[in-house]
Amino acid sequence: MNRNAYSPRGILLVAIMLVLGPVHSARSLESAEAGGSAIWLLVDGASRELRVMRGEHVLRRFPGISVGRAGIGAKLRNGDEVTPTGEFRIAWIPSKTQFHRFFGIDFPNQGAVERAREVGVIDRSTHDQLLAELALTQVPPQDTVLGGNLGIHGLGSADPQIHERYNWTRGCVALTNQQIDELAAWVGIGTRVVIR
Repeated sequence: MNRNAYSPRGILLVAIMLVLGPVHSARSLESAEAGGSAIWLLVDGASRELRVMRGEHVLRRFPGISVGRAGIGAKLRNGDEVTPTGEFRIAWIPSKTQFHRFFGIDFPNQGAVERAREVGVIDRSTHDQLLAELALTQVPPQDTVLGGNLGIHGLGSADPQIHERYNWTRGCVALTNQQIDELAAWVGIGTRVVIR
């Protein structure tokens, strides 16, 4: 059992989640409804392609992406090298990164936390604490048992030949430096990302 849930901070986070949870959900719903003409990204593991979309129309294709060494699927643990399936948002864009550019996604989000609870990876108190923290910030905690620090990035100084042949990341989606520079024109904080 997670003892942090009974700390003053844990109790405060649960209380805040109970009060702000509906506001957070409503804000997400409003963004999704307004997103009919918004740009969004589709990461397709089967075709190893990232697509820039507007509605159902493809605006740009980036072929030859790499994903986590363990492929795309239900990410349930830190270090499993799985790229998570689901719907996410770009939550942060650091000014400096070893990967040329980095667009961080909001993992773990509510869907990932709920899935982890359903399959027994986390207990109820950890579940509640994570949801409370999600209600407080756009960027989820990145040091969770489910993992974190995931996003879409370039190669930086990584070997382009390895990128062409293998899925090599620890759970991120990787493009070439040239591709990530081009993608940057389409992406900002809040951009929806669907990984399948």
